[in-house]
Amino acid sequence: MIERIVSNLVESNVFVVSNGDNCFIVDAGVELDKVKAVVGNKKVEAVFLTHGHYDHCFYVEEYAKEFGCKVYCSQFAKDYLENSEHNYSEGKLKISDFSNFCFLNGNGEVSLQHFNVRYFALGGHSKSDMAYLYDGDIFVGDVLIGRDMGRIDLYGGDKSAMKTSLEFLHGLDYKTMYSGHGEENAKQVQDKVANLWIKFLSR
Repeated sequence: MIERIVSNLVESNVFVVSNGDNCFIVDAGVELDKVKAVVGNKKVEAVFLTHGHYDHCFYVEEYAKEFGCKVYCSQFAKDYLENSEHNYSEGKLKISDFSNFCFLNGNGEVSLQHFNVRYFALGGHSKSDMAYLYDGDIFVGDVLIGRDMGRIDLYGGDKSAMKTSLEFLHGLDYKTMYSGHGEENAKQVQDKVANLWIKFLSR
């Protein structure tokens, strides 16, 4: 089961992915109390960050402390999380203690107690873009958002990397895409959107 919680921070999404009495969380832009209300008595096994912009990770330290879990994110996310200019929080988010963080490099799999989550290093919207695949559902942050692709004019954004990421997602086998903003869409819908943006970026 996947439950979506919408943040007051630019209406970004946080997802609670459950399997029985256990769950993991994708992104951390929603106030802790709202997340706790959804998690309930479930054990949180991990928090996964799709990228390092403040609206997706503002409360990540609170999540890690409250739920006693590790935070998984791109190896490049540290640059964003410790620098408020890079994460666009206007001085409000500066993380210095990364003892609860596990930094991921490239593609691979995180094996938790009740979940095996595949991860993929992307790029284009930021250097820290990651996608996470579990049970046919993929969480892509702001690389692809409904009918839009993520902005490429922010720190670490890159046109060529975005094109590569969209091509990768188009070729990946999944059922449903969950983005950092808005509602989920089936693969066939997102493939059409990705194709349009790939053509645009190829100009």
